[in-house]
Amino acid sequence: MPTDLRFDTYYRYDSLTRFIHAFAQERPDLVKVESIGKSFAGRDIWLATVTRFATGSGDEKPAFWVDANIHAVEIAPSTAALYLLWQLTTRDGQDPEITRLLDSRVFYIVPRVNPDGTELALADSPRWLRSSVRPYPFDEDPIEGLNREDIDGNGKMLTMRIIDANGAWVQHPDEPRLLIRREPTATGGTYYRVLPEGRLTSYDGVQVKIQKIKEGLDLNRNFPGQWRSESEQPGAGEYPTSETEVRAIVDFIVKHPNITGGVSLHTQGGLLLRPYGTMADDEMIPEDLWTFQKIGAKGTAITGYPNVSTFHDFKYHPKELITGVFDDWLYEHIGVYSWTTEIWAPLRQAGIVDYKFVDWYRDHSVEDDLKLLKWNDEVLDGKGFVLWKPFEHPDLGEVEIGGWDYAYCWRNPPPHLLEAEIAPIADWLIWHALISPKLEITSCAATRLRDGVYAIRLVVQNTGWLPTYVTKKALERKNVRPLIAEVTLPESAKFIAGRCREELGQLEGRCYKGPSALGLTADPTDDRAMFDWVIQAPAGSIVKITARHPRAGTARVEVPCS
Repeated sequence: MPTDLRFDTYYRYDSLTRFIHAFAQERPDLVKVESIGKSFAGRDIWLATVTRFATGSGDEKPAFWVDANIHAVEIAPSTAALYLLWQLTTRDGQDPEITRLLDSRVFYIVPRVNPDGTELALADSPRWLRSSVRPYPFDEDPIEGLNREDIDGNGKMLTMRIIDANGAWVQHPDEPRLLIRREPTATGGTYYRVLPEGRLTSYDGVQVKIQKIKEGLDLNRNFPGQWRSESEQPGAGEYPTSETEVRAIVDFIVKHPNITGGVSLHTQGGLLLRPYGTMADDEMIPEDLWTFQKIGAKGTAITGYPNVSTFHDFKYHPKELITGVFDDWLYEHIGVYSWTTEIWAPLRQAGIVDYKFVDWYRDHSVEDDLKLLKWNDEVLDGKGFVLWKPFEHPDLGEVEIGGWDYAYCWRNPPPHLLEAEIAPIADWLIWHALISPKLEITSCAATRLRDGVYAIRLVVQNTGWLPTYVTKKALERKNVRPLIAEVTLPESAKFIAGRCREELGQLEGRCYKGPSALGLTADPTDDRAMFDWVIQAPAGSIVKITARHPRAGTARVEVPCS
């Protein structure tokens, strides 16, 4: 594997590209790399197909999708995707589960969906933006306001605090680094106004407005699932998949019906988010909800991240919905289990455990802030919080710059903690891929009925945990084809009974079984299917049979007539 690949580092596009191709060069038996499209600025969006090609092409195996870094400043996911690639290729032959996975399944991995925005976020003089670099919704430059920028040249975008008699903040009496809310009736103290680090355009000496970012897209609002226009969902784009990065993902997934599940890696929060973002759990198909919860429970056991509903537990505002997102689209339109994984939870790292995920940012106790500073001092060696330093601002005069290093302490793990954070996620993704349906031929034989006439019986089984259709939503949407068996006869043979192509519905898995085998439990063989043909053929003929299901894979057998 790439000898200089490290998992305590955040890589820019050229290095990321080199590493992805190095995997394919060193393990061509397991990895193929292709570009599935171009970013707005013309960079390739790389996808790695990972499977043992000697056991069949990727298109003929159940697949699992993983993408990362759709949001520019959420860069830890790219390293998590590289870590997954590394685990699959280095543990092959050593870990029986990974070996079995590579033999029978395929991963599609996109380590960086948004190379343009991320390149700016990782620049020596970084920029802070949500997604793509395409100007949106307008292409003109803002004419006034404060633009986030590293004005003191230390490579970090921090916070400015300014003494202001009407400021909302005051220093903590025992911890001067910490600003706490000014009491509603307090007067006569030293108070501060807080602003992002940056420069001002067209400053009138009185009013400070925060400049609207010229690149206002949010690529994770541009997917077709319940998409809403800009007036309802900011950053959504002009129409679903209007953005080339999103269109590349949607196009690839739609053209690969073998995909049985997917995870989009984000930061932060330390959460496994599942659909829907737009409706309550009691409106979901119950069997799908129960299965989501089982998969999520396993994810929690492996990663420690709570598994929660976006609608119930992760709204930015109680009256707002989040639409046009990847996981809702993948479940609603494609009909497979899909997740958004929010890597990294600085609050839990600091020992803060009893909190409501988004609500904490709206209101929490001062004790929590003190715990965070203690964590910074004792675990991060003081590197997560930059001490306030005086700075002569070209527009505001005397200010202080400091505060939390938001990019590499809050939004992403500090580099030395990165590998420990992402390693369990790879384990869950591997487990998730292995629960996919898997079509296997359990028996196939030709029985001689009389001279030149043979009965052929094929028995197939779904050995996976999930049913071949994966979700009830897929059945509801009618977007998954049934199991098909195809027979190829030699030229001198013909069918007496049966046809060259037969369909036989779907096969169940084991996911709907209860927690214990009580007296009323029964296990019908709805995970199996049987096909019968009668043919006329010369003795010694070879009949070729293919059983295939778009989500459960393809199996082949050759049957001698003897």
